[in-house]
Amino acid sequence: MSRENEGPGADELPEYAERVLEVAELIPPGRVMTYGDIAEWLGEGGPRQVGRVMALYGGAVPWWRVVRADGALLPGHELRALAHYREEGTPLRQAPRSAEGHLPRLDMTRARWDGDHPGSGSGPPRPA
Repeated sequence: MSRENEGPGADELPEYAERVLEVAELIPPGRVMTYGDIAEWLGEGGPRQVGRVMALYGGAVPWWRVVRADGALLPGHELRALAHYREEGTPLRQAPRSAEGHLPRLDMTRARWDGDHPGSGSGPPRPA
């Protein structure tokens, strides 16, 4: 979609997108949140809205830490994401030999972050 016809302020990031990207930046290396986790944490929108924000604006944040709930790597970006996961030590599950491309999946049980800062016992400030 072209931003040419959006009028004044078209270069400004929508408020919801800013909040989604702020949460994405809080996810620690080696951990992930699902699109739905972020929507739930924000208390608005849903997985599709978060996915749309990430598709349009996510390149400036650690996009590989915002994932599908099934742990599948982002289609079209699998190898780039996998390099980040390996560098950060993100828990992965090996793909069965029958899986197309033999790409691993995220181990969602171990990799999923609930919003708490490690060791602090408190998460980022939640919206009022």
